[in-house]
Amino acid sequence: MADPVDLTKRLIACESVTPATGSVFDCLEAMLLPLGFAVHRFIEGVGEEASGAGPVENLFAVRRGPAGSRHFAFAGHLDVVPPGEGWTGDAFAPEVRGNLLYGRGAVDMKGAIGCMVAAVADIPADAGTIGLIITGDEEGVALFGTRALMDRMAELGEAPDLILVGEPTSVHRLGDMMKIGRRGSLNCWFVVEGREGHVAYPHLADNPLPRLVSLLADLNAMELDEGTDWFQPSNLEITDIAVGNKATNVIPARATGRISIRFNDRHSGAGLVARLEEIAARHGAIARPVISGEPFLTPPGDFSALIADAVEAETGIRPEPSTSGGTSDARFLKSIAPVIEFGLCNATMHKRDEAVALEDLAVLARIYRRIALAALAA
Repeated sequence: MADPVDLTKRLIACESVTPATGSVFDCLEAMLLPLGFAVHRFIEGVGEEASGAGPVENLFAVRRGPAGSRHFAFAGHLDVVPPGEGWTGDAFAPEVRGNLLYGRGAVDMKGAIGCMVAAVADIPADAGTIGLIITGDEEGVALFGTRALMDRMAELGEAPDLILVGEPTSVHRLGDMMKIGRRGSLNCWFVVEGREGHVAYPHLADNPLPRLVSLLADLNAMELDEGTDWFQPSNLEITDIAVGNKATNVIPARATGRISIRFNDRHSGAGLVARLEEIAARHGAIARPVISGEPFLTPPGDFSALIADAVEAETGIRPEPSTSGGTSDARFLKSIAPVIEFGLCNATMHKRDEAVALEDLAVLARIYRRIALAALAA
């Protein structure tokens, strides 16, 4: 098997703060071409530099097996969050200290992609068709990433039977958790217009703040649900209130607020938006919702058992199936094939001195190999 530590080092050394293009994709392509993969690369979101949404590079690589064979795909992202300050070393100069490999993306998720490449390098070409669905736009606004990849795959006529996303799902030790679903995500901005005036003459003004406060109080009192068999209760959180009023004797002309909802599969984004718009209208506010993703669930079954068997064979433990945590690109991929997430320990993701255990990389590569072979043989 190819060395997943070396592969991960090579990817970390390519700076790829979201949205990512260029050298990190050159690096991955150079790994895949000798393994017999056809590599398709394209850039979306050109001209979106000012908004931070683009440009974005995406890569779909496929190595076709015998005619009629199953298609198993790995999915992930090469973009990383900004490193921030306070690192012990250079965030983009991978360094082994003791039994750990340090660098931005070591866990989330260049380490997993290195393990994917190491795994497929050790799988015979006649085992079946293997794909890699890799974006440079997962950590950001995700407008030009995996959804664009799905469109390109459809144009190529590529439809995986099963997809494994390499997000860092393990909590205390490698293999203790996999994600069989995720809650949906919705953010909504509320604008309440008023009329400015002097606080001593309130009858000549219209203060928007009492209406905003009343609106947010009603939203905060909402009980969306009590959870389901596989999902925790949906929750609504107030995340911002803004007026920008620097004067102590002026009634402001406008007030804004923002909420975030993480919702389970008892709701849809459209259904929640309708409720928010109706409540906002009662308070004379305008609602501006943005749905980031719908909930999804891959019910426990053959696919999750296949993953659990592979993990247990290498680690001696069976992963807990969970839907906890934030969102991932699995929220898009679930529309083309059953999808489950499994990857490294997430303790240091997005933190200073992000690091992965060298042994975990070796074990994860073997787990990914077992999963791919079992999925192709199913």
